[in-house]
Amino acid sequence: MTDPADQTPPPAAGSPAGLDLDRLGDYLAVHRPDLADGPVRAELIAGGRSNLTYLLRVGGRELVLRRPPLGHVLATAHDMAREFRVISTLASTGVPVPEAVLLCADAEPIGAPFYLMERMPGEVFRSRARSDRLTAGQRHELAMAMMDTLAALHAVEPAAIGLADFGRPEGYLARQVRRWSGQLDRSRSRALPGIDELRDRLAATTPEGRYAARVVHGDYRLDNLLVTVDPVAVTAVLDWEMATLGDPLADLGLLLTYWDVLGNLDPGGSGMDVLGPRAGFPTGAQLIDRYAAGSDVPVGPLHWHVALGCFKLAVICEGIHYRHTLGQTVGDGFEAIGALVTPLVEHGLRTLGEA
Repeated sequence: MTDPADQTPPPAAGSPAGLDLDRLGDYLAVHRPDLADGPVRAELIAGGRSNLTYLLRVGGRELVLRRPPLGHVLATAHDMAREFRVISTLASTGVPVPEAVLLCADAEPIGAPFYLMERMPGEVFRSRARSDRLTAGQRHELAMAMMDTLAALHAVEPAAIGLADFGRPEGYLARQVRRWSGQLDRSRSRALPGIDELRDRLAATTPEGRYAARVVHGDYRLDNLLVTVDPVAVTAVLDWEMATLGDPLADLGLLLTYWDVLGNLDPGGSGMDVLGPRAGFPTGAQLIDRYAAGSDVPVGPLHWHVALGCFKLAVICEGIHYRHTLGQTVGDGFEAIGALVTPLVEHGLRTLGEA
């Protein structure tokens, strides 16, 4: 079963799933002939659960291509133009981002909008197999660098870099609850005990936004960073598909959801090997202390924001589960993502009870 809205054609022979290299080569020959010097080769970069990411080799140059997932695409969640705009604009700040190269907002050339960016140095840590080779000191430094980078992002004045209209920060938190409720309705294909209660309790207890508009990444976590370890540094923040203007505590709440909630779940069979304290990294409390020390954002209790993170991540996992049932995921590890929804909902409800 396929989604009739998806325009992606079957790829040409030798092309990775979701990317027709012949059509891409034809497009580059017209719009960026400097990038069409020789055959285009590509491979899917493993690990992504939403937008598809490919490593391209064009002549002697390496680029990265991003496009929306196949089939069932949630409204506004996979906007290539927004991703391209935010990394292009943040390039003038101290926030490390890849260099933006080319945007194609039209779906016709390859079947979906896409953009190209430079491949940045560094590696992504998303598994114990990678992080276990680090020393305890490197793990500590890496976690602290992650928080320093987030503090630097939240310190950016949106109007000063041309992003004053990048979102609507007024009512951001309430709108997040409504938005992810709508995404849930579009992805709901089975009984999900407790998720409606979590949604309703979040809606009934939404705090007032306390801060001026900040650029919010929307999915900030360790495996959305490119890093080096000798010396330890963040070379690029990746995956800006959910970026907007809003409450910076939402980024902290979601980060703690990954770090302390998923990081303490039994990863067996989940398809996700989440890094956090169980993998020898600092605790979530230590992360927040580091952020607070380098940020002008007053960090108070985060129970509601963590519960929102649990709800948001549960909806994202359910959307991935739904696409997998339709045969519209590309790569490995999708078959068990749906099993994360229930523990995320349960933790979100417990966290609200502690507020």
